[in-house]
Amino acid sequence: MPIASSVLRLAAVPLGVLFAAAAGASEESQLLESINAYRGQVQRCANQVSEELPPLAADPRLILPAGAVGDLQQALTRTDYQMVTAQAISLSGPRDAQAVMTALQASYCQVLLDPQFVDIGVSRAGRDWRIVLARPLLAGRMGDWQAEGQKLLDGINAARAQARQCGGQAFAAAPPLAWNATLGSVAETHSRAMANGNFFAHRDRDGRTPSDRAELAGYGGGLIGENIAAAQDSARKVVDGWLASPGHCATLMNPQYRELGAAYAIDPKSDAGIYWTALFGAP
Repeated sequence: MPIASSVLRLAAVPLGVLFAAAAGASEESQLLESINAYRGQVQRCANQVSEELPPLAADPRLILPAGAVGDLQQALTRTDYQMVTAQAISLSGPRDAQAVMTALQASYCQVLLDPQFVDIGVSRAGRDWRIVLARPLLAGRMGDWQAEGQKLLDGINAARAQARQCGGQAFAAAPPLAWNATLGSVAETHSRAMANGNFFAHRDRDGRTPSDRAELAGYGGGLIGENIAAAQDSARKVVDGWLASPGHCATLMNPQYRELGAAYAIDPKSDAGIYWTALFGAP
């Protein structure tokens, strides 16, 4: 059966197939799991290579009637979802979640791999599907980058204090990380570069890697790791997202790391609005 599709995008302010669903889960839940599994690995899309992304959070306010037409912004206003940006993909024809995922990878990989989206709603009516991805308004006031970096350190150390599974890899509890001011400064510079330059990547616009940036700043450690995040408005949400992403979780739990510097930066003109960097090191 042919697949019909449409995509809507709006901004309220300027500012093969992976399918790993639990048996017995609804088709909507299976699709959400598949989308997050897809985002959780490096992908090639539109001749570019994506970064590994934390999972999207299911938000019931984004579950809109499949097959319905109408203004997306008005629909989300009625559900009381205060958005900055939202995008809806409508598909007609796929019989199940796996067929939807195939269509999404073929035609909408750039939407699925856009780091500015943090929430998702999936609905289905027969062979009509609607996938809504969105970024909400930033909630509340935040401290300066040092204060929020310390919150990231606290959250990461709380996570490292417990044994956990990161995807298929098991980690024992790891020692707490100590704050390193040099790594903090490097993290702030990279967060600011992503925000002002409107990009999301470990490699900066000059081609430098996290290790390059740490070395140029005078950090003497031989082992460097980096986690980045975007569009999340609290350190807690950032850490929760990293723990739900196997690669980010593995970096966070790596017992070889001993130090951390972390920071965020905001630019309302950028796509994601806010960008985070956590730089891990071993002196």
